[in-house]
Order: sequence, then C-alpha cells, then structure tokens
Amino acid sequence: MARSCSCNDFTRAQLLRRSVAQAGRGLPSIEPGQPIPAGTGMDRRSFLLRSAGAVLSVYGAAALAPRALEDGILSAAAAAPPNQPVLVSIFMEGGWDSLSVLAPVREAAYHNLRPSLGRQEGEGVQFSEDEELMWHPQAAGLATLHGEGKVTVFPAIGYDPPDESHFTSRHYWEVGELDTQLRSGWMGRYLDVAGDLGNPLQGLSLDYSLAPALATTRVPVAAVASPTDYDFWAYGLGDPLTSPTLDAFGALGELSAPSPAFAQARTAALNTGRIRNELAPFGEQEGKPGFTSPVSYPTNGGEFPKRLAALAAMLADEALPIKCVSLSAVGSYDTHSDEVETLSTNLGETIESVLAFQRDLEARGIDDRVVIQLWSEFGRRPRENGSGTDHGAAGVAFLIGSQVKGEMVGEFPGLTKLDANENLVNTSDFRAMYAGLLGQWFGTEAGLVIPGAGTGEPGPSAYGAVPQLIA
Repeated sequence: MARSCSCNDFTRAQLLRRSVAQAGRGLPSIEPGQPIPAGTGMDRRSFLLRSAGAVLSVYGAAALAPRALEDGILSAAAAAPPNQPVLVSIFMEGGWDSLSVLAPVREAAYHNLRPSLGRQEGEGVQFSEDEELMWHPQAAGLATLHGEGKVTVFPAIGYDPPDESHFTSRHYWEVGELDTQLRSGWMGRYLDVAGDLGNPLQGLSLDYSLAPALATTRVPVAAVASPTDYDFWAYGLGDPLTSPTLDAFGALGELSAPSPAFAQARTAALNTGRIRNELAPFGEQEGKPGFTSPVSYPTNGGEFPKRLAALAAMLADEALPIKCVSLSAVGSYDTHSDEVETLSTNLGETIESVLAFQRDLEARGIDDRVVIQLWSEFGRRPRENGSGTDHGAAGVAFLIGSQVKGEMVGEFPGLTKLDANENLVNTSDFRAMYAGLLGQWFGTEAGLVIPGAGTGEPGPSAYGAVPQLIA
C-alpha cells in the first residue's frame, strides 16, 4: 500500500468521518455548508461494545429484545431465498484517476494535457469496447474479467452539477441523492424497505465504523473490522478460562435490569455475545483463520484481501443472511503528487484482491448471487499538475460478477470538449446505476429508495436512462 499526497480537505474529511460515524462519539465541528455524514447521531439508538482486539457495532438496535438478535439472524437465514442476491460495495477513497485506470491513449489531447503522467499505448491491455482506451497495467485483473463478460464499465460516471469537494461528493454517492441534509445511506434505505428488524448481518460494514451508505432508519446493521479478528480481550485472562468466562459475560445480558442504563448495557453484552458466536467459525485459531479458501489471496494490501477472503467464506455460509456489504479498497487515491507510483501500487493491490475474491466465489459456486461495485467520489482533472492530478468531475465505476451484463454504460466523451471547469463530462449518472441495481439485482422498486428513480428496470428516469445491468 502506498500513501497518497492528500489535500487538506481529504485529510480533514477522513478525521471528521472517522469520528462521527462511530457510535458513542461526539460530533466535531464541521465547516458551514458541508454535509454531515449519513449515520451521524445513531449512538442515541444503538449500542457499541469496545475492547482491545474487538470492535462490534450494531446500529439501530435499541428496540431489540435480549434474544431478538439471535432469533432474527436465524429467522432471516431460514426465510432467505436460495440465491439471495448480495451487493459488495468497495470504495476507492480519495477520487481515483479514471484517465489512468482507463486511459484514452489514442487521443492527442490526452498527451497534450498529460505530458508527464500520460500512459502510453501498449503498456496495458486495450479496452475492447472502445479502441481509444487502454487498461492501466495494474488493472490487468479487471481486463481479464471484462474479457470474460463479467465487468460492466461506466467510463464517465458522475452527476450535474459536479462538486469537487471530497466531503460533499462522497456524501452524495453515499446517500444516493444530491442532498446535503440526508442522514440515511442508499443501501441503508434499501434495507429499511426489504430488510428484517432482527437481522443486523443484513448490512455489514467491514470496517471499524459504520459505512454511511449503510446507515438505516429502521433496521439494524453491523460494523465488524474483520471477522478473523473478532474476539474479546480480557485483562489477565488466558486459556483455558477465556471461553467460559466470555460465555458467562454474554449470559449476563439475560438478567433483569434495575434501570434503562443497565438494560442497555446488558442487552449490549448479550447481543455482542451472539455475534461472537455467529462469527466464531471465522476467527483465528492458532494464528490461522478458522476457514479455508479455495484460491490464494495476495499477501500485500493490508487487511483488504483478508477481509475479502473472510467475506467469501461468510457468503458461502447459508446461516449468515447477508445482503449488503461495504468496505474500503487499499490505500488512498487523492493523488495530487507522486501519482504514478501511488496509483500503481494501490490499484494493483486492490484489483489483484478483487480478482481473487471473484475466483473464490466462482470456486465455491456462489458467484451467481454476488455483484461487486467499485466506485469513487469523483475522477481527477484531465490536465496534470506536474506529478499528480487535482480534483475533477466524472470518474469511472465498475460492476463485477457472473450475472452482470458486462457492457459499457455511457460512451467515453473524449477530451476535446470538457466542461466549464475543464473537467471530463459525465455520460451516465450514478443514481441511474443505483436504480438498476435496486430494480434488476435486488428486485425492489428503485423509487422507494431513490425518489425519481422509477422501477429500476431499463428505461427513462429522473437521472437519465436506467441501463440494463443484469444479464
């Protein structure tokens, strides 16, 4: 993983989001005009139990009875259809450079705008749907899957009018609307419509905090840093006493409570113990994961490949009724300088892990029910600044899976006609992509989640034509 040379806006946005997206944390000051991340304030109706080596948050769960979490998971698993569709949303944090990921190497304007950073024809695989474009050499895994018909490409996706702020643009993508006041995420609202009141595993944030896109208003969702690391640490306690002690800790939640505060604490203890039991098969045992993978995952990329490997094993377990998953890719893409090395390293480690994850799903025979989404808050400016690129507008997004249609959505607009701010013009709206996923993948009327999105079937919407996404 390489560190990006991030702008102050990006660093500040990271710090603010890290604080407000965690239950039990106070809200820091936010500059006037900036949106508050979805999920902010959920500590008033959630519980969080934290200790060294363990992080589990269950949001929106205050109304759960002591045993409701366990019963809800079991009921949801029993009621889930055999091919329950799952969306795995992977965020490329910082605004990745679409003009390097899919480089228009045959355009003279590209090399005029990027005399130092421009990719050269022949360095990577040619993009079969537009001969002007070439895959970044470190995106070879995407090129392979695209050649198999398993990648739908949005070469210039965005919204109008574009906003070049990390904080605001990311918020728009997370909530599914151009609304700075909205506090629920687009996947969270889908779960509010189609989810279960007692199943926090339906929305899984593989991070230390709630992914704002999963912020709900009605049903519970969970945040787990890594299934393989989920356990408790007890001061001065070791084997063979640890397990029975932690079992007793969870059982304490069943006791009657003399006050609402005690009731919340005991419910937290009980429900967190339930999740511990559900995730126990995936925890590390003698330094190794409690599951096996049919494929090899990369050893670089930090926690990202480990989380994907654990997720594949979890999705193969029919007892875990998962519908939406969110996690962040390797590193940062806010490449104002040193872009060549930073982008190549982080892109390569991310895509290599995504390819392994897709092959894992295929080997397990569950690839027909999982769609992977790769997205970022915006693209980079076409004109380089020397060794990097600044915030732009339209970017690139991908849908990956055995069931996607595997065709380009919206043509690449070229670099001869940029917008008023000299940015790439978008040819598809991210909300139309969401509408297609809601209607065609999840079978839910998209307009119930994103106003103006229609049914989600191919056709007109308030955000342009909804594309055919699923084969």
